[in-house]
Amino acid sequence: MHGRSVLVRGGIAVATAAVALTMAAPAALADDGAARGRVVEGSGTEGFSVNFEGGQHYVTKLFGLKLSDGSKLKMYCVQVEVGMRTDQDMIERPWNKYPDAASPFNKNNSKINWVLHHGYPAVAVKALEGALGKDVKLTDGLSVEEAVTATQAAVWHFSDGKDLDRKKPLPYESAEESADVLAVYDYLTGKQNVGIGAQPKPTLDIGPAKASGATGSKIGPFSIATNGDITELTSKLPEGVKVTDADGKEIKAAAIKDGTKVYVDVPKDAKDGNGSFSLKVSGHLDTGRLFVGENYAKVPAQSLIVAESEKTSVVANATAAWKQGGAPATDTPAPTTPGGAESGGGNELANTGASATMPLVIGGALLGAGVLMVLLVRRRRSEA
Repeated sequence: MHGRSVLVRGGIAVATAAVALTMAAPAALADDGAARGRVVEGSGTEGFSVNFEGGQHYVTKLFGLKLSDGSKLKMYCVQVEVGMRTDQDMIERPWNKYPDAASPFNKNNSKINWVLHHGYPAVAVKALEGALGKDVKLTDGLSVEEAVTATQAAVWHFSDGKDLDRKKPLPYESAEESADVLAVYDYLTGKQNVGIGAQPKPTLDIGPAKASGATGSKIGPFSIATNGDITELTSKLPEGVKVTDADGKEIKAAAIKDGTKVYVDVPKDAKDGNGSFSLKVSGHLDTGRLFVGENYAKVPAQSLIVAESEKTSVVANATAAWKQGGAPATDTPAPTTPGGAESGGGNELANTGASATMPLVIGGALLGAGVLMVLLVRRRRSEA
């Protein structure tokens, strides 16, 4: 009997662990929603060293950051007096989570964003030359090193309150190169810089995620919520089953927008079955996004902002099932339009937050444990 009692207590321990894991899941999902990556040593593009007013001297560089999904970003640094680290993950954070509350970055982030969108590499070297105007004469044109130097110095001007030493902005380069850098720096920090606010990330959702119905009907609607352009529609559906609009006309990716409702149209003579379709929206992890060291509180790492990114994509899926005479039923609610809210930075958008089924899972686990205890007590009484 002792062996049976141990088995029951072990079962209760397993049930309790399952409840703990279920309750921890939403926190894990929220944490995973932020893009993360590491600075790659030896990558990036070197600029020139610069002199700031007051005698401070810094090296400029366009850094390379590799995200956990393999995509690569080009980054400039802020927090000029904090050391760069390559031994900890950099995590995407909203601008209002900048780690230094007293920094000029907080009041100037729209100006910084303008610099990133109008400086190098967001704007090619030749185009940046043209943006300076006819009155600005460059020596032998603008070089990549000069463009990197001027853009990083302009970022530091707004993020850290640093001003180039106008008498000798570059300590080791020629007067001509110094003049070129100063011309681009003045353009990026001058009156044309009117600021750019935060831009929303590409988002995509399909709701419901699952639906069912009868053959000979259009299953749905599946409502699309996105702030981007749908670039791809793919399906895994039996022959004759199609993704359509409300009129039953087969729909193409280009016709799907935010708020569009699509259906899975199943012929009347189709066999009982199921299938799925997916949509893809392409975009960039926007220029100007902020990355902060994961262990900043313990080991400060120089924060980074995106200067240029590779194109990424967000994918969402939905499934449909049908049978002869089946009654239509949806399994999850339709999504809401994402708007400009912050969202996850992964390649595949997932439903996050506490699951509506969580109370049932917890209750079921506790109920199962209680039933086992009752049976054990009754068994002992009968044996007594």
